[in-house]
Amino acid sequence: MKVFAISDLHLSINNPKPMDIFGPVWSNYLEEIEKDWKAKVTDDDIVLMAGDFSWAMKLADAKSDIEYISKLPGKKIIIRGNHDYWWEGIGKVRAVLPPNFYAIQNDSLKIGNIVFCGTRGWTLDDEKLVNRELIRLEMTLKDAKSKMQDGDKLVCMLHYPPFDKFGNETVFSKLIESYPVSTVVYGHLHGYISSNIKNIIQHNGVTYYLTSCDQLKNKLTEINL
Repeated sequence: MKVFAISDLHLSINNPKPMDIFGPVWSNYLEEIEKDWKAKVTDDDIVLMAGDFSWAMKLADAKSDIEYISKLPGKKIIIRGNHDYWWEGIGKVRAVLPPNFYAIQNDSLKIGNIVFCGTRGWTLDDEKLVNRELIRLEMTLKDAKSKMQDGDKLVCMLHYPPFDKFGNETVFSKLIESYPVSTVVYGHLHGYISSNIKNIIQHNGVTYYLTSCDQLKNKLTEINL
């Protein structure tokens, strides 16, 4: 079983939205992602998608996007991003997900010897929202830790970066690193990003992967556990 990640797919299967207005890397990006996905992923593998899954405003409108991804190989795990307005509540979301398609919110999921948890996160410019997301992050981390046994790995998904724009640690990275997390997958960043933020970095024993699809040139990245 391998673990891959790609985020910020911004799907709009039913109501196509031209993404190439955001730059040439978005031209035919879904075709590129699908080709790379099918070349790498088997049904025994896992693909993590750290938010901004669909442009849809309502859950009913996101069903076509969910169906599109569900037909690709592997087990899929998603968390909510800041543009996932269709995410009407975890119960409703899970009710429409097909088999081997999972959503995490304030809890965690164990597959084999890997426990997955995650939350949206937030930027540091809104103290109220930061504090709320810290509570949610600790809930998902606590739930994940309770499911761990000796030899298990803990993977945490965030939508927003766990570091500030200069690549410095934040309250989010400090909380994550207080738990036995081996790997963090996050997205949200597009276009030009600070040279202080690399696609893969290590900090205090945790490996952090930036997985926004345009930053990966529309290719899945394998998570080394």
